[in-house]
Parts: sequence; structure tokens; C-alpha cells
Amino acid sequence: MTRLGILGTGACLPDRVVSNDEAGAAAGVDDAWISRKTAIRERRWAAPEQATSDLAAAAGREALRAAGIGAGELSAIVVATSTPDRPQPPTASLVQQRLGAADAAAFDVNAVCSGSVFALCAAEGVLARCGGHALVIGADVYSRILNPADRRTVVLFGDGAGALLMGPTSARRPRVRHVALHTFGELAGLIEVPAGGSRLPTDRSALDAGLQYFAMDGREVRRFVMSRLPVLTKQFLHEAGVVPDDISHFVPHQANGVMLDAVAAELPLPRARTHRTLTHYGNTGAASIPITLDAAARAGAFRPGELILLAGFGGGMSAGFALVEW
Repeated sequence: MTRLGILGTGACLPDRVVSNDEAGAAAGVDDAWISRKTAIRERRWAAPEQATSDLAAAAGREALRAAGIGAGELSAIVVATSTPDRPQPPTASLVQQRLGAADAAAFDVNAVCSGSVFALCAAEGVLARCGGHALVIGADVYSRILNPADRRTVVLFGDGAGALLMGPTSARRPRVRHVALHTFGELAGLIEVPAGGSRLPTDRSALDAGLQYFAMDGREVRRFVMSRLPVLTKQFLHEAGVVPDDISHFVPHQANGVMLDAVAAELPLPRARTHRTLTHYGNTGAASIPITLDAAARAGAFRPGELILLAGFGGGMSAGFALVEW
């Protein structure tokens, strides 16, 4: 089989910087409270005219530019998002049009904050069958679905997009060695937007009840992450045929800095450097892993041959792992 590599990365963050005091004002919390609870200091929120597809297309252009690949060479565009521009059409089709990637099949993946790892796996499958190059994009605009009075959620999330360009390479380029995906449907109610689908349309009664907003049981989500992630990580490393000491870098979903500290203490990764962008960008949903990977790559953090563990977790409940050899 042709060797598939990660040929380039990219990211797009909105210009608007939102401080903790601004984000928490309507919820009655300030910078000190938010920093202590989350380790987040600020985040970016999209401008009124910006939608998820705009950020996704911009991140995709950056990844194409980094790889030296034209949009016309794409055979697939996979967008991971749980905040699409609208229920239909797929956000990926709008990205395809903006990039001018006329020959690319384009579709969305929704595994919430694990979405970019799920999309990575889907893109590999497309390339194995169809060849060519695939653009994998994680993009979310959570600021549009947050209840400004809910301190449990409004202080956590930012907007952004991150992208990976995948394709055949004979050179020593980063490659994905192993992927594992998990869903725990019995816990689906822990993270949700209740209204807006076929079960509960967004009618006047739903709007009056605030059911169009993102909702999360933070206590149970933390319990899920703390109990499942260490076990799943050990299982993944065993399946991938590596030992914990082999991992040089850890790029987790940027959910909450305080929770990541607690998780890192429980993970079997004694030599791994944990990479973070949440201090300045907050939780960017499906975008958080590719944004953080791009930031680290552009900073020269990775050396050829080093192993990087990507770990996503989020609504569904879901978890996704990828082992990248740089």
C-alpha cells in the first residue's frame, strides 16, 4: 500500500479576543473564578458574519499551503463539527466550494469534541479506497449555542478551526500509525443540545425553555474522563504495540486545564510533554486537537521519529485516539 503521511497542518482563530471577565459577566463570574476552575484566561469568538465553514475553509487553506498542494488535488474533505452552519447541507460542501476543490467528496462527521480523530480515521479509509489527498478539518463556533447565563459552559468554549492535509508520500513525513474509536451511547445525555433535531424541533416553546443551548453535566463528564481515559489510553498503547516510555508528546482535547492536570497525573505517559492551547483559546470543540497539533508543529516541538499521542473525548460520549509518528 502507498504510505500515507500528514503533509501539512493549519489553523484559523477569529480575531476577537474575549477575556474571562467579558465571557463570565452575564453568568456572574469573574477572571479569578474562571482561571481557578479552568486555567483558561481568554478565548476567541467569531465575528457576527463568520460561520463554521468560514473558519474551516481558512484552516484548510493554511494546511494546503503548508503542504504545497492545490485544492484541485483533493479527493476528500472531511469536516468534524457539532456546530454546522445549518442542519443541511453538510458544512464540508460549503468548504469545498470556498476552496475550489471541485473533485473532492465532502462530508461532515459529528463526534463532538472527539470529532477530529474520527474524521482522521474516516479520511484514511477514503484515501485507501480512492487515493489522492484528503483534508481533515475540525471546526466549531460554540459561541453561537452557549447560554450566556450558564457559568458551567459559557466560560469554557472558544471558536476556531484546525486542519491536517493527508496524502501519499515516499519521504519521511509524519504518519498515523494506529487509531482507536469508542462510543458510550448510554451516556449520551451528559452533553447535548436538546432542541433543533427531529426529536424536538426548535419551536417557540423550545426557545422559551432555552433548549437551543448547549448543556453539559460537568460533574459526570469529569467522572467519565477520569475513570475511562487512563484505562482506554493503556489499552490503546498496548494495541498499538508501544510502551508508555515511547510516547514523547501528548496532544489531548483542550477541555479544561484543571481537569487535564488531574488526567495527566493518572496517565501512563512518564516522558510525554503535554501540549496546550486552552489558556488563550479555550475549549474549541472538534478543532482543539488539530489547532494544538498545528501550534506545536509550527513551534518546532516535534522531531522526526517521535511518537505523538492524540486523545479526544466528548459528547456521545465518545473517545478517539491516534498514534502519530512524526
